[in-house]
Amino acid sequence: MITGKVHPFPGDPQISSIAPGRAVNHKRVARVMRRFGIVGLHLRKKVRTTVPEPSHQKVPDLIKRDFTAPAPNQRYVGDITHLPVREGRFLYLATVLDLGSRRLAGWSIADHMRTELVSDALRAAAATRGSLHGAIFHADHGAQYTSAEFAKVCAELGVRQSMGAVGTSADNAAAEAFNATLKRETLQGAKRWPSAREARLAVFKWITRYNTRRRHSTLGYLSPIDYEQQTTDKVLLAV
Repeated sequence: MITGKVHPFPGDPQISSIAPGRAVNHKRVARVMRRFGIVGLHLRKKVRTTVPEPSHQKVPDLIKRDFTAPAPNQRYVGDITHLPVREGRFLYLATVLDLGSRRLAGWSIADHMRTELVSDALRAAAATRGSLHGAIFHADHGAQYTSAEFAKVCAELGVRQSMGAVGTSADNAAAEAFNATLKRETLQGAKRWPSAREARLAVFKWITRYNTRRRHSTLGYLSPIDYEQQTTDKVLLAV
């Protein structure tokens, strides 16, 4: 049975005869909804990209919500986000963001969320930088980041792993905010991309523009790459 306030439709005996607060059978509600073309609100199913792994290793929090760095290539944050495409399918994007320059140093897109997705993103960052030795990489407690396989990749690259508290999004806010901005500005109000190819192209174009042209107030209104070049020039002049 369903109870609640009823707003009658003038001239309709099925509804106008129902007093406010009167118990109404769910079948009658369904019948009336069909007659007037009323449908319920269906919320989009939330896609989980952070799935904790019960047996994950203990990793300290080396960031502690301080999403800054004294210079590029010292502190990074990363996350996985889903990219909706047609027919209810998804691609997944893993990111590696430099906290010193806000440059997206590494990223990877795939149709799966296996550990190689985040490993490929970190290796891409290492290729961009030449080396990540001694740098901190901070992520959430997703199974990909807590796996022995990813720990092996970090050790191979000389990266120090860092993680916040379990289930606390604020501990990785910089990475999550970056991914949210990327999706909002590439989708531009659409629910999904028409195809995986178009999603990949849109993300590639946005990242290229972000790194080379997008200005940040925290960087003196320079783009990430321009800021890094300016930082390099200052170091060379000081030598």
